[in-house]
Amino acid sequence: MKFINMKRQPYLSWMMKPFVFFLLFVLASCSEKTKNEEETPRQPNILFIFTDDHAFQAISAYQSRLADLAPTPNIDRIAAKGILFNKAYVTNSICAPSRASVLTGTHSHVNGHRTNADTFDGSQITFPKLLRENGYNTALIGKWHLKSVPTGFDHWEILPGQGHYYNPDIISATDTTIAEGYVTDIITDKSLKWLSENQDSGKPFLLMLQHKAPHRKWEKGPEHLDLYEELTFPEPDNLFDDYPTRGTAAKTQDLSINKTMDLASDLKIWTDENKKGPVFNRTYGRMNDSQRANWDATYDPIIADFQAKDLKGDDLIRWKYQRYMKDYLATIRSVDDNVGRVLDYLEEIGLSENTLVVYTSDQGFYLGEHGWFDKRFMYEESFRTPLLMQWPGKIPEGITSDKLVSNLDFAQTFLDLADIPAPDRMQGRSLVPLMMGNTPEDWRDYLYYHYYEFPAVHSVRKHEGVTSERYKLMHFYELDEWELYDLEADPTEMNNIYNDSSYDSIKTAMTDRLKRIKTQYGVIVPKSNY
Repeated sequence: MKFINMKRQPYLSWMMKPFVFFLLFVLASCSEKTKNEEETPRQPNILFIFTDDHAFQAISAYQSRLADLAPTPNIDRIAAKGILFNKAYVTNSICAPSRASVLTGTHSHVNGHRTNADTFDGSQITFPKLLRENGYNTALIGKWHLKSVPTGFDHWEILPGQGHYYNPDIISATDTTIAEGYVTDIITDKSLKWLSENQDSGKPFLLMLQHKAPHRKWEKGPEHLDLYEELTFPEPDNLFDDYPTRGTAAKTQDLSINKTMDLASDLKIWTDENKKGPVFNRTYGRMNDSQRANWDATYDPIIADFQAKDLKGDDLIRWKYQRYMKDYLATIRSVDDNVGRVLDYLEEIGLSENTLVVYTSDQGFYLGEHGWFDKRFMYEESFRTPLLMQWPGKIPEGITSDKLVSNLDFAQTFLDLADIPAPDRMQGRSLVPLMMGNTPEDWRDYLYYHYYEFPAVHSVRKHEGVTSERYKLMHFYELDEWELYDLEADPTEMNNIYNDSSYDSIKTAMTDRLKRIKTQYGVIVPKSNY
């Protein structure tokens, strides 16, 4: 290379002055931009993984009776890298109303979605709409279950109604197609595809990844058909609860393993005739030849063994409980495997550090407690829902919170993280302080609950209630029957102490609190006689 002697050619210095000034300006601008970027945190990505009817007892991070036999190592990764909430609850323990509360940050009487029979009003303010208006790419993939067309999303692909486990229909904004495979895998595949396609958009994202599993009828995936078949799961202590201190609602419900859980429809004890009926339309007929052959290879011996046993009474209940657990927990293993796929993908492409990952369910579920399955009641197993979050570098690793939190809080939490003001209409609170390991002095001491769907499937009576960290008051207002529980002394809620005079002061305080919290939220309930 030939070097230029600047002393011999002074006119070059004059020519280069403008270039030097320009270079200095660019460098200063870049330095200022970098400084500003460091001072202004980027809005985080939000990955909201939402399952249907996933009991907290079925997540090993919660250390339940099932943890050792049916672990969930990938969901547990979220807790290990972040926070696990021990007292996360829902406003209304049923699928569609819970989803409406998540989207709007409001109770059912405000968003208008009290029962599964309602249709969601998509013109309402929702947190996805607000995130989208403020620069987020937004997507919803999986179960929707709100009847109306999704709003507030740049992209959506949803299951019709409850959807199917095998070869499900998928509805998009342009068409409806059949996706071959198992629904949990398919929802994950589509979610990863969307993440990949939007990786270089320069925008933060909200992805609501919403699984059908483990909703009834608990149809295992092809990779997990034989999983747990050799295991015997521990029974809950109150599997044979006969509700001696509980009222009409507990005694007249229709969600018992004994009476309600159907051998054919729920537990796959199919005859050739069954396979040609409703089961054919829902499950067996949707399978391809290979899927059907693998299914039969697992279930035909189970059916033959059951028929040979000719079980009755308590022995039949115990058998049904075991069959239920094997199917239900195997659908969750598929969810757990797919959670692992998503977490691995985020780490591989470098998105993990600025992505809040939330794992939760639309409500809890009974796994034999009180002799039940399903949800709806305000008793702990269906009122309480799992909630785990990770955000590396922001949420401390391996922390827990015992504070009362609600699905009402998600909307305001996500808006807070994105630095977007929450509308006054929203009724929850941002969880951000708790996520960071801090508890505000004015954090709530009570939560309100209200279930509206009666008469309806499972025959759970309408009721409302209020809970503190220790006490829970429930009012079945059309029956004018009350129940009160001391959750510290009676965590399985076997002893209704409403008429125990030693709790009169607690009863008075909780009744007054119920009145006040209803006033706070603007609740009007007919026949609510205190």
